[in-house]
Amino acid sequence: MYAEQRQQRIVELARGAGRVDVAALAAEFEVTAETVRRDLTALERNGLLRRVHGGAIPVERLGFEPGLAARNTVMTEEKERIAKAALAELPTGGSVLLDAGTTTARLAELLPGDRDLTVVTNALPIALTLSVRPGLTLLLLGGRVRGRTLAAVDDWALQGLRDVNVDVAFVGTNGISVERGLTTPDPAEAAVKQAMIAAARRVVVLADHTKVGAETFARFGDLGDVDLLVTDAGLDPAGTARLEAAGLEVVRA
Repeated sequence: MYAEQRQQRIVELARGAGRVDVAALAAEFEVTAETVRRDLTALERNGLLRRVHGGAIPVERLGFEPGLAARNTVMTEEKERIAKAALAELPTGGSVLLDAGTTTARLAELLPGDRDLTVVTNALPIALTLSVRPGLTLLLLGGRVRGRTLAAVDDWALQGLRDVNVDVAFVGTNGISVERGLTTPDPAEAAVKQAMIAAARRVVVLADHTKVGAETFARFGDLGDVDLLVTDAGLDPAGTARLEAAGLEVVRA
């Protein structure tokens, strides 16, 4: 097993059990405790786990939210595939919302220049990407900018969303589960995401498979609010079937 595969499995075990222990992981993977500690250090550096005495805890359990730079280095290939698959959901013309996030940012980079699109976003990185694209009409929502995500939130952003109707909203999430729906660590960002859902005729959630089954602090929607989940092939058939049984359409890229 390669280190990347082992580390992915460690994250899955941590999210399933709420904690992983160094000794147990070393026995399961038949590696040394020092190898496991290096894995945990790498996963903490990437914002996925937090080291504790004797093991690690998934960041979702701590209410900890990784920064944008850390999230940009995680699941990069999967996010690229998700973004490419999401292009099929773009209208030929009209308006779209792009939520803040690393996967939606990749979608922004791939937007075709031959469509008459109006793009509304609360994300500074996405706005910078699209500001040099002459074929698009870009509208940037105002508000307080969160340093951790570079997303505009609070009343100004919410007011702007109350006044628009878009064809498709592409929304990111930190967690999606049958039991708790859509969740994110910060209540202010949750309020903006909820307003984006309300402003859209069609809602497409972009989330890699590690977000499935995860639950974070602030809830912003039910599975019934989502028309489509675009995720990656890392989501196992059982997880896909569970979401589909709850009425959610799933595309695995």
